[in-house]
Amino acid sequence: MRVRTTLCSAAATLAALALLTACGGSGGATASSDGAALVGVDYPRSDTDFWNSYIKYTPEYAKELGLSLKTTNSQNDVAKLTANAQTFISQGVKGLAMAPQDTAAIAPTLAQLEAKKIPVVTVDTRPDSGKVYMVVRADNRAYGEKACQYLGTKLGGKGKVVMLQGGLDSINGRDRTEAFNECMKKNYPDITVFGEATNWDGAVAAQKLQTRLTQHPDIKGVYMQSSFALSGTLQVLKQKGLLVDPKDNKHVFVVSNDGIPEELKDIAAGKVDATVSQPADLYAKYALYYLKAAIDGKSFKPGKTDHDSTIIQVRDGLLEDQLSAPLVTADGGTYGGVPSVKSDDTSLWGNNLN
Repeated sequence: MRVRTTLCSAAATLAALALLTACGGSGGATASSDGAALVGVDYPRSDTDFWNSYIKYTPEYAKELGLSLKTTNSQNDVAKLTANAQTFISQGVKGLAMAPQDTAAIAPTLAQLEAKKIPVVTVDTRPDSGKVYMVVRADNRAYGEKACQYLGTKLGGKGKVVMLQGGLDSINGRDRTEAFNECMKKNYPDITVFGEATNWDGAVAAQKLQTRLTQHPDIKGVYMQSSFALSGTLQVLKQKGLLVDPKDNKHVFVVSNDGIPEELKDIAAGKVDATVSQPADLYAKYALYYLKAAIDGKSFKPGKTDHDSTIIQVRDGLLEDQLSAPLVTADGGTYGGVPSVKSDDTSLWGNNLN
C-alpha cells in the first residue's frame, strides 16, 4: 500500500507557539488554535546536537500539520517520562509522541495510555512490549551493518576496532551492536572488535576509548553508535597523536551515527570518515503525521511508502516506518556494497539546519 503523506493544513491558524526545552517538568509549551487537535510530545533529552535538532523541528511541523502542541522533556529518565505522560493525560491530549530510551520499562505507561484510548507514536526507539500506533525510526541494524562494511573495507579486513556502544537497555543500542558484530564475524573475521558499553554517555565513551588505545595502540577503527561520543573521541585521538589526515598511516578510521552538522564538517575536514545520517527532521515530521492520522482514524499496512521508506510489521499489531538513513562519506563511494552520499550533499538535513 502506498502511504499518502500529504495532509491538508487545518483551516484554523496557530495563535501561539512556545518551545519547552528546560529540565523535564510538566508545564509544556502550548500552540493553541480553534479546532486544532491537541497532541503531546515528550523530548527524551536536550544534551545532544541530534535531539536539539529534533526539538527545533517539532513545533515547525506541528504548525505545518495544524496541530496544537504541548511538550515536556524527560531527560533520559523513564520515571520522568512516566510522570510527563500523566501530565499529558490530565491536559487532555488526543495523541502522544515519545522516544523512550529504556524500551522495556515504558510498557506500563503504554498500557495506561492504551486504556485511555490515547494513541502513541514512538520515535527513534521501539518498545520491547506494549502497543503503539506507529514506530518512527530508521533501520538501526542497517546502521551497524553500514559501519561494519565501511570499516571492514577501509581496514582491508584485518586489524582492531573499538565499538562505542550506546545503552544496551535500548533497542537501538542492541540493534546496532548485534548487527555490527554479526557483520564483522561473517564478512571480516580477521578484525577484532572491542565492544564498550557507554550508556550514551560521552565522558564514559572517551575514558573507555583511551583505555583501549593504551592497551592496544594498533587499533585502527572506531565505531561510535551516536554523535554523543564525537567530541570525546576526537579529543582522545588528538591526545594520542592519531588525529591525522586519512592518507597518513597513523590515521584511525572513525564512523559515527546521526549526521549532525558537526559530523559533516568533520568528514570534510578529514577528522571523521563516515556517518549514518539519522533523520532528525523526518522523525519530527512523521511522528506528528502519524499522530494526526491516528486522531483522524486512519490505518496503515506494511509496504513501501511514498516518502522513501518501508513500513514493516515488527510483531502482531505493531508497525514501524523505517525511514531512510544513508551512509555519508567524503567521496560518496560504495563500501562493501553499501552506497554513500557525499558529506556536502544538500539533501542531508545536517546541511540544512539554520
